[in-house]
Amino acid sequence: MRSRLYLVTPRLVDLATFPAEMEAALAGGDIASLLIAPEVASDMALQRITDALTPIAQAHGVAVMVANDTRAAGRAKADGIHVDGGIEVLREVCTHHQPKLMVGAANLKGRHDAMVAAETGADYVFFGMLDRPEEEDAHPKSLDLGEWWASMFEIPCVVLAGLSPHSVTEAAETGADFIAVRDAVWAYSGGPRAAVAEFNRRLDLVEAERAEAEGADA
Repeated sequence: MRSRLYLVTPRLVDLATFPAEMEAALAGGDIASLLIAPEVASDMALQRITDALTPIAQAHGVAVMVANDTRAAGRAKADGIHVDGGIEVLREVCTHHQPKLMVGAANLKGRHDAMVAAETGADYVFFGMLDRPEEEDAHPKSLDLGEWWASMFEIPCVVLAGLSPHSVTEAAETGADFIAVRDAVWAYSGGPRAAVAEFNRRLDLVEAERAEAEGADA
């Protein structure tokens, strides 16, 4: 199955300019999901950002996840919650908010954490640490976990790519359902629309190569 893009907001979101940037990204090609995960000074600031961005993304058929704040997600009518606070927090969110909201599990340290998250009820598992500074390449551990998960489990996984376009290809080669991109899009030299178009081109190539290899093995 072809990987799809999972877009993450930048750490700093300026509502005077960012909605236009996001519209440009959404016009660049297929995007499955948007994770609203800015660094904010207050719950009110997150609510304003979530209220502004959710309808824009949903108008393009993009599912909106909100990092860790069930209230902001509910008020903005987002599609789900992205939880990185550990298994007990994940269990509480799943118990109180599924199936009305999707629930994603992040901040997973290894295989055991990922399997426990799935058993707890997560709708997807996320490999990669959004709180760390971004590097050119995807983290090797994220790639390893994504490849292992994609080969073993039906619950979808997300692998966080790095800053470089090549990292998107590497992440897709794991077989992950979704490839998360952050500043790879927002800091792309040609702008966010060109970034999304380029990354979708790379995802198409990976899928074509996979199909060709499977045909040769048949």
